[in-house]
Amino acid sequence: MTAIRKPSSRRDRTPDSHLFPTRPYDLVKEFVVALVVMGALTVLLAAVFSSPDRKALTLTSWAQAAPADVVATATAELAGTSTSASYGAPYNHAGPGQDLGPLALQRWAGVRIPIDSARDLVLSPLQSIRNDPALTAALKTWTGASSEQQTRWASAYADALAAVRDGNPAEVKPGSYGPVPALAGRFLTVAAGGGLEGLLTSSNTFYASNETKPLLLLADGAYLQDQARADHLGGDQWGMMNETGNYPGQPWMWLYTFWYQIKPFSTSGNADALVWGLMAALTLAFIFVPYIPGLRALPRHLGVHRLIWRAPSTSRAAGPRVAQDSS
Repeated sequence: MTAIRKPSSRRDRTPDSHLFPTRPYDLVKEFVVALVVMGALTVLLAAVFSSPDRKALTLTSWAQAAPADVVATATAELAGTSTSASYGAPYNHAGPGQDLGPLALQRWAGVRIPIDSARDLVLSPLQSIRNDPALTAALKTWTGASSEQQTRWASAYADALAAVRDGNPAEVKPGSYGPVPALAGRFLTVAAGGGLEGLLTSSNTFYASNETKPLLLLADGAYLQDQARADHLGGDQWGMMNETGNYPGQPWMWLYTFWYQIKPFSTSGNADALVWGLMAALTLAFIFVPYIPGLRALPRHLGVHRLIWRAPSTSRAAGPRVAQDSS
């Protein structure tokens, strides 16, 4: 008799997994080794590359650390020369906004968060203070003047502050400043006492607080930028830190900050729009990789998957063949 294999119209059945080669494997040992190695690497990399855990800047700490900057910032808000006053959308119509080629993105978005820097960041908080006759008189003088007169007063006081050492208001010579010195000085007192934060923080929204106004005020001053540059977080520096308390930051943001350091982004007035457009294009390209000819075939040509999934030998993969008696 000759044992022959009957032809089969179906594929061979999946071989029994017990027929494949085996080797001893200590799962607990592997887990402990991986845990120790990854723990040591985490501690080492955290010690070398971690960012400092700075306390959050507040309007109070700003006023206590840099009082002259607070006075100068309040004066700039009244003069309409601060960054927020001339920013444009979404806060006001003062600035032209950023474009992405022919796309006027910032102007198209429009003014969604209307903010008058002088009124909302300086005057409104001061107007909420009661039982202060000197402040009430200063506010009445300010509101009773024309906008041109207000600008002249604030601009003159801003120039006087810039002309003295360290911007110290005490060294400013007398001049035609109107009520601006009284308003800026009282503004500093409120900020240093901790009352300004609550006056600027909105709580009439869905969220518990709206920090837009305090952040705009901080950004209009020089103190925030000075602190950022000290930690290499300036716009032309390579640092990145985005932390809340002791929790780690968001490392994915490095890809955004990277583009700001190279041309043409580093020298463009439309850097924000350009970087946003580039990241949108890269994100779309990543999403549609499976549909882009050439790119979608790279994994197959690179063969990295073969290092992970290895086909068993032919004899083992085929499994046992069943001998049939033809007699």
